[in-house]
Amino acid sequence: MTGQPFPGTDSGLLSPVRAGTPVEEAVGDRAWLQAMLDAEAALARAQAGLGTVPARAADAITAAARADRFSLRELALAARETANPVVGLVQALTRVVAAEHPEAAEYVHRGSTSQDVFDTGAMLVAQRALRLIRADLARTADALAALAEEHRDTVMAGRTLALQAVPTTFGLKAAGWRQLVLDADRRLAAVLDGGLPVSLGGAAGTLAGYLEFARLDGPAESRDPGGYVDRLVDAFAAETGLARPVLPWHALRTPVADLSAALAFTTGALGKIAVDVQSLTRTEVGEVAEPTAAGRGASSAMPHKRNPVLATLIRSAALQLPALASILTGCLLSEDERSGGAWHAEWLPLRECLRLAGGAAHTAAELAEGLQVDPERMRANLELTGGQMVSERIAAVLAPTLGRAAARNLLSAASAEAARNGLPLAEVLAGSGLLSAERVAALCDPTAYTGAAGALVDRAVKP
Repeated sequence: MTGQPFPGTDSGLLSPVRAGTPVEEAVGDRAWLQAMLDAEAALARAQAGLGTVPARAADAITAAARADRFSLRELALAARETANPVVGLVQALTRVVAAEHPEAAEYVHRGSTSQDVFDTGAMLVAQRALRLIRADLARTADALAALAEEHRDTVMAGRTLALQAVPTTFGLKAAGWRQLVLDADRRLAAVLDGGLPVSLGGAAGTLAGYLEFARLDGPAESRDPGGYVDRLVDAFAAETGLARPVLPWHALRTPVADLSAALAFTTGALGKIAVDVQSLTRTEVGEVAEPTAAGRGASSAMPHKRNPVLATLIRSAALQLPALASILTGCLLSEDERSGGAWHAEWLPLRECLRLAGGAAHTAAELAEGLQVDPERMRANLELTGGQMVSERIAAVLAPTLGRAAARNLLSAASAEAARNGLPLAEVLAGSGLLSAERVAALCDPTAYTGAAGALVDRAVKP
């Protein structure tokens, strides 16, 4: 069975966030097929290592287990008749092995079941995708650390509920973005560290098929059910590089639910960066800009525009992934020893979660590494309120003299008068006689009211 991908193969036209990124190939149909073949080959090698499959048969199965030897389209069409792609794959693999090593064909998929192969393949796909995602998160974190250090003391307006609040620094904002990226990476690392297990349960989670073939064909030590199962699961885990589960998990879908939750958090963390960049890059704000590239950000109608497309792509992924992850969480409701529908419902949402998170992480690395920061525009925007953004500070200074409530009321009235008459707050307050003009001017300097921003940046990014 050979052939080119079916012309209708998803090319990413409607999901540009992952189009052309490394994760796209890592979780595509061919990658998924190869992962299932890897599972079949690893199982044969594990059984051979325990003496229940001839070593030459395992070698033949491993040599045949190459995705380029099979037609994805034919396997997809065959899956309609069995509700999963493994049955047709096992038949096709058996034919390939039989054509070259007839004596090895009977050992393909020996004692196994479709879900063991598919779920193990899914965990292999996830493992490979998570490594790519984590590499991009590391790039993003490094770039954000550099921005935080460079702009440790670059003062900008802090904004709450869309309005200027009190001064902050861009360094602190970048350090906060980086912290979210690190939080995401820790969650993915926890999934990779023992959270992606092999699937080995046989027809109904008892491993009876594996044990029966071992009893018939294997050495004497293979006839101890508990001991053989332990050795087989250990060997299968070692061959795949996946973890060993405590129990077969055909209907215990913790690995998939945990994986989807970590991916949802990851895109949410990156999405926070994206929405901040979108806000800061507005024409009226103009404090940051995305990295440029030929044709990037072009509008089909407005030649003057350069849209923040990287942030837009990341945000689109962050908005989609939680809904997809909720499907996977819902699939925890898996009846009996194998679900008729819940298991099958996982496949596309799981791949799309990996695609979106991988695309978002790759895009975020590009965004963070090339983000352009405009300190002069940040300083200009600090002046928009005429010093009102430090009213909190002046109220605190006056509180010991006037009392907290009176000081707050005074600043509220002064701020309203300044806004009404288009005057700087310092000019209004200077007329009150409570503070000297020099003292008021110093207090109204927003660059002198950034609290512990610098120390917080140091805490976040210093080794």
